[in-house]
Amino acid sequence: MQRRSFLSLAAGALSAAAVDPLSAATSQATLHPVLSGMDRSGEAHNLGITTITFKVATQDSNGGLFVIEHATRQKGGPPRHIHPYQDEWFYVMEGEFLFEIGDDRLTLGHGDSILAPRNRPHAWAFVGSTGGKMLISYTPAGKMEAFFRDVSRGNAMPPQDAALFRKYDLELVGPPLSV
Repeated sequence: MQRRSFLSLAAGALSAAAVDPLSAATSQATLHPVLSGMDRSGEAHNLGITTITFKVATQDSNGGLFVIEHATRQKGGPPRHIHPYQDEWFYVMEGEFLFEIGDDRLTLGHGDSILAPRNRPHAWAFVGSTGGKMLISYTPAGKMEAFFRDVSRGNAMPPQDAALFRKYDLELVGPPLSV
């Protein structure tokens, strides 16, 4: 190969990696299967009325994605809040959940999903009778894993503490939904 052709090819490869650093970082990543009922970190994350299991850790995607399974045992949910830097996607696996995203309210059940886009106020609450379960993803991951690690130490739903929310790049904008 001529030197000029080689340099052009190398420059193209480097610029492609610079444009899409996540694919370059994750394509060679070690696989981390997470079995049913298990947590990626091997720890329990209890929030009083709910248990969270980490399915995709922030480090697994070089910060591009964080996924949790959220299993709740009684009615309720988090306060209204905003993610300025993440889209939050919900997939209902069991039970019924009430969502408020912006001015829209809807109830979703088994197999339903919805996206709460970044910068849109939202809240949700379990409204079923026998327990519920959702997959929730955050794109990009941001500080969500650290937030859940921190608040689960209290074994209760996150307090309505604006400073705590700001610490993890969240904005607290109102109380939980009434159920």
